[in-house]
Amino acid sequence: MLLSPIKPAKRARIGLYSIGLEAYWNQFPGLRERLTEYGAFLERQMSAFGDVFNFGLVDNESKGRRAGEWFNENHVDLIFCHAATYATSSTVLPVHQLCTKPVIILNLQPTTRIDYERTTTGEWLAHCGACPVPEISNAFNRAGIPFRVINGLLGLDYTPAISLTNENTAKRPESILAWKHIQEWIRAASVIRTLRHSRFGFLGNTYSGMLDMYSDFTMIQAQTGVHVEVLEMCDLDRMLATVTELEIRGKLEETQHIFEISGDSPSDPIAKRPTEEQMRWACQVAVAQEKLVKAYDLDALSYYYHGAPGGAYEKLQSGFILGHSLLTARGIPCAGEGDLKTAVAMKICDILGTGGSYSEIVVVDYEDQTILLGHDGPFHIAISDGKPILRGMGLYHGKQGTGISVEAKVKSGPITTLNVTQTGDGRLKLIISEGESTNGPIMQIGNTQTPVRFRKDPDAYMEQWFQEAPTHHCAMSIGHNASLFKKVGELLYCKHVTL
Repeated sequence: MLLSPIKPAKRARIGLYSIGLEAYWNQFPGLRERLTEYGAFLERQMSAFGDVFNFGLVDNESKGRRAGEWFNENHVDLIFCHAATYATSSTVLPVHQLCTKPVIILNLQPTTRIDYERTTTGEWLAHCGACPVPEISNAFNRAGIPFRVINGLLGLDYTPAISLTNENTAKRPESILAWKHIQEWIRAASVIRTLRHSRFGFLGNTYSGMLDMYSDFTMIQAQTGVHVEVLEMCDLDRMLATVTELEIRGKLEETQHIFEISGDSPSDPIAKRPTEEQMRWACQVAVAQEKLVKAYDLDALSYYYHGAPGGAYEKLQSGFILGHSLLTARGIPCAGEGDLKTAVAMKICDILGTGGSYSEIVVVDYEDQTILLGHDGPFHIAISDGKPILRGMGLYHGKQGTGISVEAKVKSGPITTLNVTQTGDGRLKLIISEGESTNGPIMQIGNTQTPVRFRKDPDAYMEQWFQEAPTHHCAMSIGHNASLFKKVGELLYCKHVTL
């Protein structure tokens, strides 16, 4: 079930330009217009995924300088250089010396093969985009400018009138793959833009003794752009005092629509049907949590607090899981136990529209060759396999207080886990794993659990995973997203590994 986002992700701002050789335009009438038409097609297609700033043709080094300044003025996040025909590398290099945003060269041929018997020099020049790419690559390398190249077919769904061959290549695999990578780069750039404009709340503290989760707020901001707003329980308590009876009733109705309210667990004596008092309190807290997010303009939240036994804040934190699950489903990922790095992982998944549910290893099923991943909450409702279940908990294991908890599993099919960890030199690192969520059984104990079959047997997978020194939590997303997450890692200048 998809809920309306509280703060939608930002669209990437994409720079685009095509290159050519100024001397060609008088020699081959119609060539310039033809290449401009190709650039306009790229702009239209890319606009489905981001805001495109198309400078047009760059055909000499002076225009290259103007293009670089123009991209700076428009605050682009990523630049595509369309190798439309041959151009000298001196035309291209100034663009990226002035605008230092990541650059991707598009070597996209308009046709699968030229008509050898009819082709003229002008016709060939419209299809020789690969010709300048080695020269540009050499110049970038020597100038210390990182770059990527996408090779393939342009993907037009028609043939321009000027063409002497068939240019309808939209359904060719070389076009489909090229556009998959273009789309992924733009989506990855939207992650970077959104993170750089994000405010993450840090409520309370980190669970004591979980050394893998301790992080430096300055380090997080330096490497992701995220601002960390340090919050106190009294800030949430202040919001709680403003909650009205009407708001509580509205949240109760919303909760009953989204969740299945459980009976007593047939197996676990601490997992019971939620009482009316537990439901009402969780909904009152959920309203306060939403007010806190809006008051502090938050994009994500990491939280943990146990409070003194029997104290007001212990009771307040006992109502956290429902509201944080609802916020996670509305684009405000919430990571428990004060795990700020996993909040970043969850936010990356959510910006990309792939979910991102809070998880850790629960247990291994050697019969099914699966690893159950989950937690005591929160859960990303939007990627649930059916209605998530609410259970009343007589206690929260390893924590204080009682309340309600979410029992659910991620829908069956392809999944990808994203772990954001920190290395000994203080750098963030992404650990990416693709697998399949199965329809295997889960426990009825009020926790989220998803059985996942990875591409290696459980022991071999865990050995490889543990060697990468992960944070013990991760975000579970739907779909096979390794290629997409790797691009996010590259744009963050962050180490990344796919298992």
